[in-house]
Amino acid sequence: MPQFSYQGRNSAGEAVTGALEADSDFSAAKKLMAQGVTPLEIKQGAASSTKGKADGSAGKLTGLFEEKPQHEDVLLFFRQIYSLLKAGVPIMRALSGLQESYKNKGMKNLLRDLRESLDSGRDFSTSMARHPKVFNNFAINMVRVGEMTGRLEEIFLRLFHHMEFERFIREQVKSALRYPCFVIIAMAIAIVVVNIFVIPAFSKVFDSFDADLPVVTRMLLNFSNFTRDNWHYLLAGLMMLIMGFRTWIKTTKGRYDWDHLKLKIPIAGKIITKATLSRFARSFALASKSGVPIIQALSNVAQTVDNAFISDKITRMRDGVERGESVLRNAIASGIFTPMVIQMIAVGEEAGSLDDMLQDVADMYQREVEYELKTLSQQIEPILIVFLGVLVLILALGIFLPMWDLGRAAKGG
Repeated sequence: MPQFSYQGRNSAGEAVTGALEADSDFSAAKKLMAQGVTPLEIKQGAASSTKGKADGSAGKLTGLFEEKPQHEDVLLFFRQIYSLLKAGVPIMRALSGLQESYKNKGMKNLLRDLRESLDSGRDFSTSMARHPKVFNNFAINMVRVGEMTGRLEEIFLRLFHHMEFERFIREQVKSALRYPCFVIIAMAIAIVVVNIFVIPAFSKVFDSFDADLPVVTRMLLNFSNFTRDNWHYLLAGLMMLIMGFRTWIKTTKGRYDWDHLKLKIPIAGKIITKATLSRFARSFALASKSGVPIIQALSNVAQTVDNAFISDKITRMRDGVERGESVLRNAIASGIFTPMVIQMIAVGEEAGSLDDMLQDVADMYQREVEYELKTLSQQIEPILIVFLGVLVLILALGIFLPMWDLGRAAKGG
């Protein structure tokens, strides 16, 4: 029996590699899926020749310049494939037609690979799993459930609505943060200009006074001189700080701590929390309505909330449910839900309509997020105005106070 090496992800989303014996790559994929492993790549034997390495390097180099499928392309793909399957078009023919309609080369290559994978005997979910950067584990598992239950077209429609909601939330956040970011950047530029050009010009005037300067003025002059003399060190330090931060959040503990800290940021923290919990409730309701077992649904959803701290809480909920405890008890123990949401989960679990209640929870959180985003600028404006006022006051006192003192001295003389 042939030997196959594989790369994949287990139910917890962790990367796994190994080897197994099977009649074909399709048979190997079925064995891995039975073990709870989503195969990403299956190769016969230990293919590691020099030519293979060279081809792999060339492929990676080409991939750097290849146009990638965008979120909107995947969103449109789910909607179109649903419409075509509902109209009775065979899936191979549907993929072929969609491949011709896309202008994005990355999307064309993706659809071609899906067709070739299906043609070789793999199912649709396994074919999607070969592209983890385009399709997340939640979408792959949802499609797998659709294949098992014969409701694949319905799953595609639900995934379309789910991704549309996530895009809506991201656009709302970007729109709400655009004005505050613009103001902060403008203030930073103003501080740099004042330090480099304005204060040095006044420094020459103050030197000609040959008088004791106020404390605020001396602080401004020293800060300006320090900035001008050490700007290259400050710039290098800033770049190192940014690189260090990006390296830190790529670590497991760093990502967990940063995601936890984000939830505590004034004003923005509550918006991030509600948006994340809305994504959790909607994803969980979608998986539950589609027939996914609760334990598997919690595992999948934990990988889609895009917050390591809340993901850990959901994973702990899954572990509790796996031990035989109720969803309600674990939701209370997680400490991330409000009392009203806890009450809704209790009613849903008791009435056997947990998916409907979670959908209501998702809608409630969505409305709160929309309201918070609409009023975000109004909440941030007073803070920005106070900060700007303090900055102007310091500059005014530091620059004009010596002139006022000298003016009074001249009149007195």
